[in-house]
Amino acid sequence: MGEQIPVNPVMLRWARKTSGFNEEDVVKKLKRKQITSETILSWEKGITSPTYVQLERLAYEIYKRPLAIFFFPEPPEEETPAESFRTLPKVEIDLLEPRLLYLVRQAKVMQENLRELFDGINPAKKQVCSDITIHETDGISDVAKRVREYLGVGLNEQYTLTTNAKALKYWRDVLEKHGVFVFKDAFKEEECSGFCLYDDVFPIIYINNSQAKIRQIFTLFHELAHLLFKTGGIDLRHDDFVQKMRGPNKRVEVFCNKFAGEFLVPTEYIKPQIHNQNIDDNILTRLAGKYSVSREVILRKCLDLNYISKTIYEAKVNEWEEERAARSGYAKGGNSYYNKSAYLGSSYIEAAFGKYYQGDISRTQLADYLGMKETHVSTFEGYVLHKGEST
Repeated sequence: MGEQIPVNPVMLRWARKTSGFNEEDVVKKLKRKQITSETILSWEKGITSPTYVQLERLAYEIYKRPLAIFFFPEPPEEETPAESFRTLPKVEIDLLEPRLLYLVRQAKVMQENLRELFDGINPAKKQVCSDITIHETDGISDVAKRVREYLGVGLNEQYTLTTNAKALKYWRDVLEKHGVFVFKDAFKEEECSGFCLYDDVFPIIYINNSQAKIRQIFTLFHELAHLLFKTGGIDLRHDDFVQKMRGPNKRVEVFCNKFAGEFLVPTEYIKPQIHNQNIDDNILTRLAGKYSVSREVILRKCLDLNYISKTIYEAKVNEWEEERAARSGYAKGGNSYYNKSAYLGSSYIEAAFGKYYQGDISRTQLADYLGMKETHVSTFEGYVLHKGEST
């Protein structure tokens, strides 16, 4: 059975709550017949305690917290999801999945890593989130044009991006050159496309690598808009919650969605290409490929310009959603070093190895920054040196 460990019961309850689990969830994950919901409650009330093996599983596999934290006298100060995503309604905050809550915590760790790796100074010469601030009353097309000019990207460059993978890498590089670090991870769910965390020096965007690259591209600019509002945000596939919102928060959320579409597909350029055209799958597919966006973005433009009815728009979106659901499913496996390289991005990886080569950090610290075992660092080093970063 093992000897019980005298952990702080307050920390057990805090770790479970902040991870988004109820007692039954923890029981299912522990997969031990002798452990019930009553067992979990007994631990959290301090009546009994878990064994060391059970505590390890709780810490590393379920709550994804350092084991030492369960011996703290009280919970550390952490920004809550409600504080990170102020525009998101409470009902949506309460529905966030444990995996997403973990990734938000991980994103905050990455922000601290960036602070350490770059000595508290963003390396970008131009920083879009510092130099541009937007307001909900601003004209969306004007803002999109201003941001495009600031980033120095024209449509001719966008048209040369022959694949969605090239387009995603291009946009990611553009944002990182302008002070916004972009990380990726497999969210293992389709509902959330990504999120961002605002910071005066190191604003970051996390995108869901489990989704199509064209969706990831849209998410980049939805989240960029949030950052320009100086706030964090989440890009959810469904937008039902937006209809229930009121006041400034609703206007911000609507703005972010429209900004992403306008930035990627400026109305003044797309309008002549769809005017007096038969809006069918052929033209939607062709224009989506030209701008490296989804067909839905083009279709939304057609709706906004009154070239199709809302009924047609909703019917088509539902049709594509059913197609997507039929072929969806998280694909496991793949080259772990390739995935790690894509998730972290070249700027972050170069900064971490640069600190190591200069003797500023140890190999153990390097492994910690990279989020891998120290024994894997050499193999990963050889991989990124010969393969480079890829999206």
